[in-house]
Amino acid sequence: MQIAAVQQEIQTARERGPLREIKIPPCPEHLRRLRAALALPQPDLNEVQAIAAEDVAMSATLLRVANSPVHLGGGSPCVSVGQAMTRLGLNLTAELMTGFLVRNAIPVNSPHLARFWERSSRRAAAMRLLAPKLPGLDADLASSFGLFQHVGMPVLLQSVRGYGATLVEGAARIDRPFVKTEDINHKINHAVVGALVVRAWGLPQPLMAAVRLHHDFTVLTDREIEPGVPLLVAAGLVAEQLMRRTESLPPDADWTAHGEAVLDWLHIHATELDEWADQLAELDAY
Repeated sequence: MQIAAVQQEIQTARERGPLREIKIPPCPEHLRRLRAALALPQPDLNEVQAIAAEDVAMSATLLRVANSPVHLGGGSPCVSVGQAMTRLGLNLTAELMTGFLVRNAIPVNSPHLARFWERSSRRAAAMRLLAPKLPGLDADLASSFGLFQHVGMPVLLQSVRGYGATLVEGAARIDRPFVKTEDINHKINHAVVGALVVRAWGLPQPLMAAVRLHHDFTVLTDREIEPGVPLLVAAGLVAEQLMRRTESLPPDADWTAHGEAVLDWLHIHATELDEWADQLAELDAY
């Protein structure tokens, strides 16, 4: 399936299908500005700093991470946004700011999605960790995929009656994939809704396609899809497994069914996962 076909599927569902009733939160203006500043041939660091400084809570987030043990080392604590940006670097600064802005645009106040944004941020960190280890995986796109992979869930929770019960049922069932339970109960699933959010917010098309297909591992053998999409999907499953290892959780259904095939496709040896899980655990000092 080509990206254009994914785009058309979402467009049709939005116009005539179950997506008509889904309320998509608007993209935060600060996120639009941040993306524009980062997209320049020479990223506008002054604009990035100005965006962060306009929100006290976002500034506090950058300072908290910059002053955490993993970054502070033996140095002096940062006292300004500029100092925090210098210590963190542009990539991590942008990742933290994006996560902050998305969390505030799509709040989650439900026990059904406890720690949702915390885990999404950890998934983004896991994806960035994997980027230099997997040839061809763009770090910024990987981080965004980790953050937006399940963004359809809180949107559905806000828009669809009974979706909270579906979250509970889907997590408990072992006889079918989570998205199948969503489709049966609501004729829509979080992968499609998440792709709609990515499209509506003007984010990259490969990101939209990967969010749409992140539970469809036939994409690994699809010769029509752009190569960056299956790489994101495969890396996303590895990132989830790394997270579950650090959380002492059993493998999820996708890993049980497709983990071995994904490792083969990525040319990863299972022993490498232990090392990478340890590296991710170190990042949890954030």
